[in-house]
Amino acid sequence: MMIKEVQLSIIKMPLKSPFSTALGSVNDREGIIIKVLDEEGRTGYGEVVAFSTPWYTEETVTTGYHMLKDFLIPIVLNNPIKHPNEIIKRFDHIRGNQMAKAGLETAIWDLYAKKVDRPLWKLIDGVQSEIPSGVVVGTHEIKDALSQIDSYLQEGYKRVKVKIKPGMDYELLKEIRKYFPTIPLMADANSSYSLNDIDLLKSLDEFELLMIEQPLAVDDIVEHSFLQKEIQTPICLDESIITYHDAKSAILLNSCKVINIKIGRVGGLSNALAIHDLCQKHQIQVWCGGMIEFGISRAHNIALSTKEGFTIPGDISASSRFWNEDIILPEVEVKHGFVKAPIHPGIGFEINTKRLQEVTTSIEKFKK
Repeated sequence: MMIKEVQLSIIKMPLKSPFSTALGSVNDREGIIIKVLDEEGRTGYGEVVAFSTPWYTEETVTTGYHMLKDFLIPIVLNNPIKHPNEIIKRFDHIRGNQMAKAGLETAIWDLYAKKVDRPLWKLIDGVQSEIPSGVVVGTHEIKDALSQIDSYLQEGYKRVKVKIKPGMDYELLKEIRKYFPTIPLMADANSSYSLNDIDLLKSLDEFELLMIEQPLAVDDIVEHSFLQKEIQTPICLDESIITYHDAKSAILLNSCKVINIKIGRVGGLSNALAIHDLCQKHQIQVWCGGMIEFGISRAHNIALSTKEGFTIPGDISASSRFWNEDIILPEVEVKHGFVKAPIHPGIGFEINTKRLQEVTTSIEKFKK
């Protein structure tokens, strides 16, 4: 398989409502849509999930574009591809830049699945034709959080995640548990705490959370192992897990009981699958995290979440959760708390070309 053309489109869409974390708020989502074209005219799509500013990781839309244009795209244009698993190895000599790598690699996975005429989730040996869907409450206002949770539960979502930070943690969770005593509930700290907060974090055990996600520093694995010994709530690592080696180290140190696998954060679908298999071997639970994606990345997340290890509902909400109109057809829907894996080849969704054109701010094509 030869890639004869790669197209980069920068798009920007307003969220239906602001999304807040301990690190900041997002009102408009910018991203890079990658389209690859082979010698027989087939197309594949990927998405760079970096944000406009480096608040989640050091990558941004601008740095991702630079890495794709000047380094990654020339690699795939100048070498034939037998299987998408080859791509990550070809990118090995380029350090970091996981989201840029993942955007191009997942586009090639989509293309390859179409070439062999199989849904992507079946190509990667997924086993779940329906996956449970969780949702994120992106507000620190208690009244708003309770209202959102009530609405999401009525829509059938199977798990709720709330964002916490110092000063907005114990009381928030206490109120949620008061009104919703039995819902599957987890808290995402986005690295807002330190080991000085052990007593506070211990106090959260009473709420019987599914997990507390990334309570300590974004690049830490060691201190999380100390914390996990002190608290009953399972720790989930997110930002700390950038590579397979990170996941292996966390497991060896007993730093967590759960790992959030994000395709973009770990550098592609091949790496995500390898981490999934590692966690299965060591009985570490996994789930698929979200990045306020557009529909293309959401479709790749659906494929990944069909793997047998993904028993915890992931951040795969309906397209309508964030967007008035998504860039895929049909849009992702949650019915009775589940998302169905698509039946068509590749990611299983068509591109809403009209909507994509409306939200595109620039396009550049690269040819062999």
